[in-house]
Amino acid sequence: MSQYRRCYQSGGYYFFTLVTYQRCPIFSNPENVEQLKIAINKVKKKYPFSLNAIVILPDHLHCLWKLPENDKNFSMRWRLIKRYFSMEMNTSVNHRKEKEVWQRRFWEHAIRDVDDWQKHMDYIHYNPVKHGLVRMPADWQHSSFNYWIQKGLYEKNWGSMEPLGFAEIEKAE
Repeated sequence: MSQYRRCYQSGGYYFFTLVTYQRCPIFSNPENVEQLKIAINKVKKKYPFSLNAIVILPDHLHCLWKLPENDKNFSMRWRLIKRYFSMEMNTSVNHRKEKEVWQRRFWEHAIRDVDDWQKHMDYIHYNPVKHGLVRMPADWQHSSFNYWIQKGLYEKNWGSMEPLGFAEIEKAE
């Protein structure tokens, strides 16, 4: 097995990608989306973090977090979120006695600067269009895009054309 090393930074900003087990489209069911939100909020109450952006697609999700100062433990937060969500799922169990809900790992990227943050925000919000689920990001309900329209970061018609600069991010998915 490869020795993957995560980049832990206290108070850091991170982009994450999590994928369901065998890309099963469990988030096509709105009840599962709600259950994921409950799991995220449960963990946020005990182990705070700022959720800057999120998009939940049928078989994966992307999000961008900011951890509190003097805290770098995003892995523990994801372990708990995945656990709380999985506990509510009625699904098969593997030889390790784990429910087959998520891929075992997740992908993270430490955000380097404001430009990197904006690029990942754009990637998150454009993702439903990229996957052919909607024509514009504003049409996807399981996304923080409409929140950011209200805050003035995006125009409602943003994303009707693919933004530039996604090549390096797409390698991760």
